[in-house]
Amino acid sequence: MPQIFEQPWFSKIKRPSRYLGGEIHSVKKDLFSVKLRFALAFPDVYEVGMSHLGLRILYHILNQIPWVWAERVFAPWPDMEQELRKRKIPLWGLESGSPLTDFHVVGFSLQHELCYTNVLNMLDLGGIAIWSTERTQPFPLVIAGGPACFNPEPVAEFFDAIVIGDAEEVIVELANLVREAVESKIKHKGELLSELSKLPGLYIPSFFKAKYTKEGTVVEVEPIKPQYCQVRKAIVADINYPASPPSQIVPFTELVHDRLTIEITRGCGRGCRFCQAGMIYRPVREKRPQIVLKEAEQGIKKTGYEDISLLSLSSGDYTAIEPLLKALMDRQAKDMIALSLPSLRIDSLSSSLVEEIKRVRKTGFTLAVEAGSERLRRVINKGLTHQEILETAKLVYEAGWRLIKLYFMIGLPYERPNDIEELIEISRQLGALASRYGKKTGVNVSVATFVPKSHTPFMWSKQIGLEEASTIIQKIRNRLKGTRARVKWNQPELSWLEGIFSRGGRELAPTVFSAWEMGARFDAWGEHFALGIWEKALEKTGLNPHHYLRARHLNEPLPWDHIHTGVTKEYLAREWEKASTGALTPDCRSQCTKCGVCDHKEIRPLFLKLSEPFPSPNETTEPPPSIKHKYSVIYTKLGPLRYLSHLELSRTLIRAFRRAGLPLAYSEGFHPKPKISFASVLPVGMESMEEALYVEFIRHIDPETAKQMLNSELPNGIEVIHIQPLPPGRPKPKIKESTYEIFLPPGFGFSIKSLKESIRKGLICVSKTTKKGEERINLKDRIKEVRLLNGNRVVFTLSHKDGVYLRPKDIAMAILEMKDDEKYAISVRKIGQVLA
Repeated sequence: MPQIFEQPWFSKIKRPSRYLGGEIHSVKKDLFSVKLRFALAFPDVYEVGMSHLGLRILYHILNQIPWVWAERVFAPWPDMEQELRKRKIPLWGLESGSPLTDFHVVGFSLQHELCYTNVLNMLDLGGIAIWSTERTQPFPLVIAGGPACFNPEPVAEFFDAIVIGDAEEVIVELANLVREAVESKIKHKGELLSELSKLPGLYIPSFFKAKYTKEGTVVEVEPIKPQYCQVRKAIVADINYPASPPSQIVPFTELVHDRLTIEITRGCGRGCRFCQAGMIYRPVREKRPQIVLKEAEQGIKKTGYEDISLLSLSSGDYTAIEPLLKALMDRQAKDMIALSLPSLRIDSLSSSLVEEIKRVRKTGFTLAVEAGSERLRRVINKGLTHQEILETAKLVYEAGWRLIKLYFMIGLPYERPNDIEELIEISRQLGALASRYGKKTGVNVSVATFVPKSHTPFMWSKQIGLEEASTIIQKIRNRLKGTRARVKWNQPELSWLEGIFSRGGRELAPTVFSAWEMGARFDAWGEHFALGIWEKALEKTGLNPHHYLRARHLNEPLPWDHIHTGVTKEYLAREWEKASTGALTPDCRSQCTKCGVCDHKEIRPLFLKLSEPFPSPNETTEPPPSIKHKYSVIYTKLGPLRYLSHLELSRTLIRAFRRAGLPLAYSEGFHPKPKISFASVLPVGMESMEEALYVEFIRHIDPETAKQMLNSELPNGIEVIHIQPLPPGRPKPKIKESTYEIFLPPGFGFSIKSLKESIRKGLICVSKTTKKGEERINLKDRIKEVRLLNGNRVVFTLSHKDGVYLRPKDIAMAILEMKDDEKYAISVRKIGQVLA
């Protein structure tokens, strides 16, 4: 691994835990025992990438193969990119620290269209040529997968191969073929690509050629090889196998979705006409509840998470959702595990579901309304009434929730001004309803511009422009001022760019490249998106953005026509026609809508058949005892883990307690938390050989046994060195004094004698910000001892009298008379403390 953690500049990086690696359940293998090295590349920051279950599943599947080592790599934040380029450090895999050029396969996950410049940036930082034609050697093979690959054309020329559809099975076949190519020492990439093209769902962009009119409209994406004319998506017929990974990686960094995620259903039969996921992931396949229960039990035990999220496009449609929730909570509530359903349709929500969800603590509640009026909801095939929305909100508020999030889209096909008025009115009504349940109760109204997507009935629709979208959003904001409805919105500029790429073709690749060259990065992040760069890139490459936002004719060739999801174009055209009249199409759970994806032999809907009730857990849930047992825990924080923030350290330790099976006591109230407190907060970047925390258990533990159990669950760098019980009624010990060791940069000189004299005379002070403002604190009565060791190490003991804690690095800079810009040149380690 690159020794960047020892470099002074690394201390300046924002959220350094993104780059540490070494998490619990991350996979280490012997380089000499593996035949194939696979980099799973996610073109966003760590906390976004590690939230995706698909990445975790592929990581697990590949690493189960003895001769494959799959590693992870994420997009570095701009400050990290700057340092890597400045110091010519190539982007590396988290597990081994090897540069991307050392891998046989680099596979990108394309979750949306706004990640494209990050892909280019990661390739460049990894030392890999960006254009596929420039990579003449077989390895590394650069591939992609994910939902954005159902129209891969805007970025097709950057990739050697693209996985269309479910990747769990085809990725293993791909690994086998690549291994054979490695062992046979294949010299021409074309030979390998020819073999890969035989796999289900494998799209080889170089085997197709795009033709255009003078205006830039696609005429045809022509196959070069006659036997390879179209690509049909790969489908995993039964999602029970392969199951979710039993030992998901436990990150140090707080993730966007920081919980145990279990997929319960893939696909959706509702047929919402705007929804690409509902079309491309067909047919509906439900996972057996016994497997879900097993995955939850194993996952919680092995990760220490406190939340379970059941993943589905429409969780409430799962056939056994109510008995599954009850069985899960009967098993997990005693351990204070909360449950969330991130995608609940209003018409699938019941009071019994709400009661099960809230048994431990109330997780977020999001309801997708999508359109403001009942008429427009019928247009999108979502027959939901205002009354159902209000009744559902009332049910949620009465169950104790204080915030409901609603999602709306503007610019939907056949939208009229009155639809926006009704959106405003239903939001007002929900705000008024919220006011009945307390001052802190409210509703968040999230508004986004509709983007027509490929392979949906609305792919022929126009997209409203920037000015119109901004005007509508501003109107909604103005009209809802002073109500309990708080408006949030996606920047129309982001939707504008997404719309260009969602229905564009290969002619956009030079635009992506040009924007990247001009500095476009993290385009999905509002603070980094630069509209001007994209406008210049489009102008430079001679493309008109309005060309991509326009409506399409039904008989117009589309850039993705050679990519087949199984859902026929004829079915999509029928749904587009039905939208004009607001005619509803039934859920395919109740009636086959003949979309074309099923052959009703191997590929068919997989629904549960409930023949017997779920078994209840053997043990009964009893209330925790009122008497709690308190212990002090002394531990270390060394090596790269010194870069964990206090919150990250706390989360790491709590999850270790849970994995070790130690009986934590929890607080009461709306959001119960483990009763753990820390004697001090260690600054990010500082090591410690002796830290203290205090924890309460609901029963007595054996300290030595608990120590061994904890250390078996802690990452390298954190080690428990002592546990002892605290006498009942005794206050938690406080730190009386601490001893620190300063490591000086080479060539740094000073006089220890004059330093001691300055301290004795009270000439050295440090500043501390308090509630009263900036306060100057003299070190004369606080530094008890100063020693110089080996010429480049200074040891000092600091008294924490009056309960005032000073930052060790501030003291080090003061006593060594260092300037502020020199603070990154020194490192500080806490080597001891006295508790009183």
